[in-house]
Amino acid sequence: MTNILLTGATRGIGAAARAALEAAGATVIAFGSADGDLSDPATAPVLWQRALDAAGGRIDVLVNNAGVFEAAPLDLEDEAWLASWERTMAINLTASAQFCRLAVRHFQAEGGGRIVNVASRAAYRGDSPAHWHYAASKAGMVGMTKSIARGYGAQAILAFSVCPGFTMTGMAEDYLASRGGDRLLADIPLGRVADPAEIASAIRYLALEAPASMTGAAIDINGASYVR
Repeated sequence: MTNILLTGATRGIGAAARAALEAAGATVIAFGSADGDLSDPATAPVLWQRALDAAGGRIDVLVNNAGVFEAAPLDLEDEAWLASWERTMAINLTASAQFCRLAVRHFQAEGGGRIVNVASRAAYRGDSPAHWHYAASKAGMVGMTKSIARGYGAQAILAFSVCPGFTMTGMAEDYLASRGGDRLLADIPLGRVADPAEIASAIRYLALEAPASMTGAAIDINGASYVR
């Protein structure tokens, strides 16, 4: 039985990933926003220990999916703009890094494991003028994932990132509405945003099936709105 710690599991991509992983036979220890505030650096270690206890002391896979996508327009007051930047970085990148560090140390002691970090197309393409912080946090996540893959592959610790474009979650729906909907969709050659189940299928594959030689890969799922 594969034990998986999944963050951001209550809706959208996270909920779909939980369903896909459980359907594949994995045991998923799932956390959402009600389980703790990931902007507080004390939260990640507490949740990690809770997951270890629930899993009988062994976690095989970490899936970092928790994140926020909140606008920070350039004309905000300085204090508000900086607070938004720091909150986004704390949740999207720092908490993910804390979980990755705990996972790597655990995997070193247990003979290996896998990390799947849910990043974004924005890591490569950038995002809107009100979302510098989001793009920067996701670029950091991809860089961190590649560093883990390069640093610990010889210890059977594999790391992958998934880079979705727009996905029909609550966050994406609000963003599409705020940016003109149809006009934004015209930038996606496929003609639609992704379904959470499509992202979940990639997460499931990387968590359970992807060959070891894929470690370090960043998987794009964006309807060809950004190709590289």
